Amino acid sequence: MAVAMDLTGRVALVTGGSQGIGRGIASALVDAGAHVVTCARSAVEAPMSGTTHLQCDVRDPESVQAMVDAIVSQHGRLDIAVNNAGGAPYALAADASPRFHDKIFGLNLTGPLVVAQAANAVMQQQEGGGSIVNVSSISALRPSPGTAAYGAAKAGIDSLTRSLAVEWAPKVRINAINVGLCRTEQTGDHYGGDDMVAAIEETIPLGRMARPEEVGHVALFLASDLASYVSGATVACHGGGEPPIFQSVTTKE
Repeated sequence: MAVAMDLTGRVALVTGGSQGIGRGIASALVDAGAHVVTCARSAVEAPMSGTTHLQCDVRDPESVQAMVDAIVSQHGRLDIAVNNAGGAPYALAADASPRFHDKIFGLNLTGPLVVAQAANAVMQQQEGGGSIVNVSSISALRPSPGTAAYGAAKAGIDSLTRSLAVEWAPKVRINAINVGLCRTEQTGDHYGGDDMVAAIEETIPLGRMARPEEVGHVALFLASDLASYVSGATVACHGGGEPPIFQSVTTKE
């Protein structure tokens, strides 16, 4: 059997797929031949070519079920689901309220689980099953001061990925991507301008932040037949990670 990253005829869902990393993922899947449905809480005036857009709050199970039902009704199937929607504002854990933490966990952990459940219910009934890709973060792997709840939620995503890969096999494969720093529309504002972004990029072994389409290529591989025996895995997409701090310390002789 020939295997390739050809998704012609397949239907994919990318949550938060209209901008940033999600748009890079959606673009990679479209280029491989898939029809992509993106979703977000807000409407999109002009969806990217090859995609349609649905409004959905991934934290709301009823909204998620209605979205998946609409996809199946319109396209007859759902082959790929990418849990990309997420994020968190800066807030020190000692100062953040329980309600704030609930919202962060809802968007970054509970929401992806709800989407995965709805997608799995469809995929289990399809010949060939399906593939779910969870967009995680390097914040799951190292301390995340200022976004502690976000880091904890992403660590939960990594664990969830491993567990669901066992529960839902053999029809459904589930993998995750630990994404590092990535240039998006909001990078400059988030890090304080171009000079600060450039200084941060100097600390990355590959010398720059990722481009959204590079994360998209990893998602494409995991969703494709080339990864037919890959499930329960977490793939690092972080440009080499973060060098140990002692390497940047200058000692006096």
